Amino acid sequence: MNVAFLSIALAFQLGSPLVIPVGDVVPVIDVERTCKETAATDKATNLALAQPVENCMRDENAAREQLATIWSTYSASIRDRCTQEATLLGTGSYVDLLTCMQMTDPAKLSPTPALRGASKNRNKN
Repeated sequence: MNVAFLSIALAFQLGSPLVIPVGDVVPVIDVERTCKETAATDKATNLALAQPVENCMRDENAAREQLATIWSTYSASIRDRCTQEATLLGTGSYVDLLTCMQMTDPAKLSPTPALRGASKNRNKN
């Protein structure tokens, strides 16, 4: 009975295709889907600063690489909170995740190029 309950709980937690929690490593976020949706939205709204999917993916991958180097220097609570925040609206962005984590501790800020990716804040510059 307990095994069945645990299996259901685990399946519920891992059921989201957007983020796969893995603990002490950077979570896997489906940024390809997010970049495609973002590009389609930008195109549909005739956004002047629209970004091609390829550029979005480049920025997201660069942010993920940066996250890999700093991930273990942050507490689990910050990592969890920022992961939830970066994937809150049903889309996920490593750019948003990196920004959230960097903002929690200004002393740990590392130089970050102007990454836009699929960030929810990409057009606020």
